Amino acid sequence: MFNRLCIIGVGLIGGSIARATRLHGLCDNIVGYGRQLDEQNLQTAKGLGVIDDYSLELAEAVQGSDCVVIATPVASIESIFALLKPLWSDSAVYTDVGSTKGSVIAAAERVFGVVPDNLVPAHPIAGAEQSGVTASVDNLFVNKRLIITPLDNTRPEAVQRIQEFWEQLGSLVSVMEVSHHDGVLAATSHLPHILAFALVDMLGHKDEQSEIFKYAAGGFKDFTRIASSDPVMWRDICSANKDEIIPLIEQLKGELDKIQCLLETNDSQQLFETFTYARNARQRFLDQFNNN
Repeated sequence: MFNRLCIIGVGLIGGSIARATRLHGLCDNIVGYGRQLDEQNLQTAKGLGVIDDYSLELAEAVQGSDCVVIATPVASIESIFALLKPLWSDSAVYTDVGSTKGSVIAAAERVFGVVPDNLVPAHPIAGAEQSGVTASVDNLFVNKRLIITPLDNTRPEAVQRIQEFWEQLGSLVSVMEVSHHDGVLAATSHLPHILAFALVDMLGHKDEQSEIFKYAAGGFKDFTRIASSDPVMWRDICSANKDEIIPLIEQLKGELDKIQCLLETNDSQQLFETFTYARNARQRFLDQFNNN
């Protein structure tokens, strides 16, 4: 499908893309790029056979590449665009894996003036609490959602190539507008991570040696699992999508205030109805998820 794939940022996502690409024979040569301080990780990636080679010089890494995947944290994408600008190839297709798309589009506009028509913003909704290339696997994207957010000027053939690429990796591809993506992910991913981080932060400051954690049951472990995620990555994601997240936090405050009021007024019937509605809504989600 591609002759030479350049992956900028060979971590969990970038490494998994490389592994899956190799597994399915979608590329002849895979090269990684990173900074000087990333060299140990790149050496590990090459030693594991995740990539064929790597370079600490971006010009060398992208030379001859017909597909470039930016798999770095969202906060660094603008600096990557700036480095790529003098090296940009009209014959290659470029994409990213950022969890926010509005920030990626804005970064491209600041660097290029207009978003290049061969840049196809994308977001694989897949991941793990672990990070680094050693956590990468070749089936991370199988039956996972992948959202593409092309603009009006994006080349149709570029969108088609990226869509086919992700489908070959096993992803279930959807296409949507940038703002819709950021709104959906704020509610379904970014806010839940904030809740998990906030709850563990609150209880941790209470007293990590107390019986709170000692007697925490499976529900606590399940709910707070995502608080084990990379705090740097999630700081950047939440900052990049704050305009969508802040209104949701306000709505959640209102919901908590409502439940607090029901408890204070001993309105057990309304509390029961609230919990019942939530349980049924989640079941509808599970039914829809299992049928897709």
